[in-house]
Amino acid sequence: MTTEIIITVCSLLILAYLFDVTSAKTKIPPVILLLLVGWAFSQGIHFFGIEIPDMTPILPIFGTIGLILIVLEGSLELEFHVSKIGFIAKSLIIAFVPILVFSFGLAYTFEYFGNVPLKIGLANAIPLAVISSSIAIPSAQNLIHSQREFITYESSLSDIFGVIFFNFVTLNDSIGAHTFNNFVVEMLIILVVSFVATLVLAFLLSRIKHPVKFMPIILMIIMIYTVAKIFHLPGLVFILLFGLFLGNLDELKSFKFIEKFRPDILNLEVVKFKELTTEVVFLVRAIFFLLFGYLIETEELLNPNTVVWALSITAGIFVLRFVLLKVFRMKLNPLLYIAPRGLITILLFLSIPENQVIDLVDKSLIIQVIIFSALIMMFGLMINKKEPEQSEVLPDNNIQEVADH
Repeated sequence: MTTEIIITVCSLLILAYLFDVTSAKTKIPPVILLLLVGWAFSQGIHFFGIEIPDMTPILPIFGTIGLILIVLEGSLELEFHVSKIGFIAKSLIIAFVPILVFSFGLAYTFEYFGNVPLKIGLANAIPLAVISSSIAIPSAQNLIHSQREFITYESSLSDIFGVIFFNFVTLNDSIGAHTFNNFVVEMLIILVVSFVATLVLAFLLSRIKHPVKFMPIILMIIMIYTVAKIFHLPGLVFILLFGLFLGNLDELKSFKFIEKFRPDILNLEVVKFKELTTEVVFLVRAIFFLLFGYLIETEELLNPNTVVWALSITAGIFVLRFVLLKVFRMKLNPLLYIAPRGLITILLFLSIPENQVIDLVDKSLIIQVIIFSALIMMFGLMINKKEPEQSEVLPDNNIQEVADH
């Protein structure tokens, strides 16, 4: 049995790699194929009567690790300097506003049709309002640099805002002045923790001589995030700041304390660290979506009771995105279509407290919204024609940006 398991797992992961490699040509998001393969595998297992232990408990584990590493991978690629402040501000606004507007709009809808309190409606709406960086970032790899950078910033910030907003709503029984005071304190704490942890980890990365140096750093990052989560602190803020620090050492050389990190040596280590992170992200993401596909029941996938809701929610996502991109005078194609739901949606859905779960939002609805949003993204990528490389660079100091190309 051991031999069969090893062969099966390796075959599925090699298949996942082929999906990843060919996605640039086929324009099909690997997540759709991974979900399909996972679901087909489960059907085969049931058909042949093979018994496999319940895999549901390990799904959030792979999901959490995947989220951490995906945000880390994205932040390592981001460029941060004064000329990009306008661009980053725009990305931040376009990441934050849809979460707020869509969450409240959907929460009021749940309140009206489901007869539930607004706060509980919000807890169920937020997972559907967050762009999944685990799907958006790899899907944007073949876009021009400015668009790819925008998607990375937007989706990473969307994950962070979504998690913070979700925790704020679900972990507080009532919301008042004291709640906001606690929130400010928590943000200050995570900023201090992020600053200290980033300096310590960067120092270790530049000083460790042992052949095994990157995995301990990754494990410490995961541990810091998890401990922060225990204390209801937004650990993704630390991940983002750590990645930005390592990815922009050249911009920080003007600060004398940076010399203690031996930036020339550290830059070389960061390149290797990025490569390892990319490899691990691929592995964890593939396992997560294969596993989620495996756990999908056919009845959930084809549930007619949730299709209308799923289509309406998906339509609302892209209508709101269309309005925002127009307001900020950004190029619609292909940015309009890249707003997939995925890993973060599933994680937040699974994290909804039992006493706040509502009948309107179930696994069927989550699956269908993920698939519909991924299909729309696939269509957008198929009709998109990549522009010449010289049009990739954003005008410096111009918040006008991603799109006037």
